Amino acid sequence: MGKKSRVKTQKSGSGASAVVSPKEMMNLISELLQKCSSAAPSAGKEWEEYTQIRGLVEKIRKKQKGMSIVFEGSREDYFSDLMAWAQENGASCDGFTVADFGAEGYGLQATRDIKAEELFLWIPRKMLMTVESAQNSILGPLYSQDRILQAMGNVTLALHLLCERANPASSWLPYIRSLPQDYDTPLYYQQEEVQLLLGTQAVQDVLSQYKNTARQYAYFYKLVQTHPAASKLPLKDSFTFDDYRWAVSSVMTRQNQIPTEDGSRVTLALIPLWDMCNHTNGLITTGYNLEDDRCECVALQDYKENEQIYIFYGTRSNAEFVIHNGFFFQDNAHDRVKIKLGVSKSERLYAMKAEVLARAGIPALAAVLRSVFNVEELKDYLLGDGAINKIFTLGNSEFPVSWENEIKLWTFLETRAALLLKTYKTTSEEDRSMLEKPDLSLHSRVAIQLRLAEKQILEKASASGRSKRMHFEKKLEEEAPLPRYEESDIALLENTDADAKLPIILRKLEEVEEGQEIQVEEDGHLLNGEKAMYGMNMEANGDPVQQETQEKVSKDVNSALDSVGSSNATQKGQREKKIAK
Repeated sequence: MGKKSRVKTQKSGSGASAVVSPKEMMNLISELLQKCSSAAPSAGKEWEEYTQIRGLVEKIRKKQKGMSIVFEGSREDYFSDLMAWAQENGASCDGFTVADFGAEGYGLQATRDIKAEELFLWIPRKMLMTVESAQNSILGPLYSQDRILQAMGNVTLALHLLCERANPASSWLPYIRSLPQDYDTPLYYQQEEVQLLLGTQAVQDVLSQYKNTARQYAYFYKLVQTHPAASKLPLKDSFTFDDYRWAVSSVMTRQNQIPTEDGSRVTLALIPLWDMCNHTNGLITTGYNLEDDRCECVALQDYKENEQIYIFYGTRSNAEFVIHNGFFFQDNAHDRVKIKLGVSKSERLYAMKAEVLARAGIPALAAVLRSVFNVEELKDYLLGDGAINKIFTLGNSEFPVSWENEIKLWTFLETRAALLLKTYKTTSEEDRSMLEKPDLSLHSRVAIQLRLAEKQILEKASASGRSKRMHFEKKLEEEAPLPRYEESDIALLENTDADAKLPIILRKLEEVEEGQEIQVEEDGHLLNGEKAMYGMNMEANGDPVQQETQEKVSKDVNSALDSVGSSNATQKGQREKKIAK
């Protein structure tokens, strides 16, 4: 299978690492954990908290310099081993090879003509790194006793990956050696590069990602050093922040959900070779074949010999691509900006509005904005004739609550988008000018591209709101009759995408105090006026829902960790994936 695995201790710039006492390191780690577990900062203080956390992390990284275990040679030196290992284990390898595609990084290149929808790639389960394989590995004893690992498959995979990397006899070494040595996720950005995202709708997620990763690292560093079940882990003597950042990024950019062996539930997995494919627009073409127990991928389109083979990662926004995959996709047909909306609990109609929205399931942004209706309209949607079916018209612009309500809806969108545009520190023209600079770093370029894309979306949303407002003002002026809802229209409601074209996606509806500013926030749903939280999981339609709650985990442990990334499903054709530069 080619050259044997070779590892070496990473050398610092001076050729040697400073001697750091275990007590000194543990004190720094404890300080980091405490800082990352404190209450969320007040509005406007998030950047200050980020710089403080980053300062502690950099102190730790400096003292750990030279301690990481890395493979000799470059990544491409191990691609031949990867292909040979895949072939030995029953994967398909005859229609493609791994090649360098410049700015897109490494990808799969066709070695023959491949027809659209042709099954050209399959990877058997025994090649996959999964939460199940982690349970059966040296990590198993710790997994069985730590509730964070049990609740968070992505963290389990990250530690599983690090343990296998340090094991010279690991069956996954051909795969692990082929992974990038670093990534382009914001976890690898310089502070001044992250600063370019200040004022964007994505920056809170970027800062949270860094804080969560630092918190996870500090928690597991202490656990690895002190827990009896971790005594045999190869991480005990060398577990650096850079190691964990690498493992987190490897998992975050590659993890997917597959069925367990019995097909009764799903588990997270890393899928070797297939995860080399780069992204383009299209349809999901990967699924899991339970009968043959393997991941399968059919061609998205016709590919000629020597062309790059692409797959579709899913309907992710560019913010999600940047944060979780480390790239900006210029022609993203699914790009969007997320905002947070609120219903004031002090409002006298709060309970009725919350009930209407809970029944509607918040199917679309417009459904929430249409909830500004008055008490008589509320009663109609709760108690009126056909209320059970009528409630679903809230997400459909074909059935306005009233012309006045529709005017309020689009006035809000127009005004909200315009106000958000004023929060940016630069104009669109200034961003375009910056992107023309030839000496701009890759990360700076991506940050500015994302910033500019958000503005363009908000500009379109404001213009759309203005146009719609004027349209409905004319309807009101003409005293046009409202469209009548009939039960026969239910098929129309189920198949409509009238509001799906809105470039702003609702992420959370929650209670806000009177006069409180509406802010950008993460995902969630409103159930009977209460906020329900889940961990991020990209579904086929692109709307994230939250993964596993950790309500039963103790307060200290629960505050120690958050999700390292997002996952998707390969089962039944659902999946999403990574890119590595």
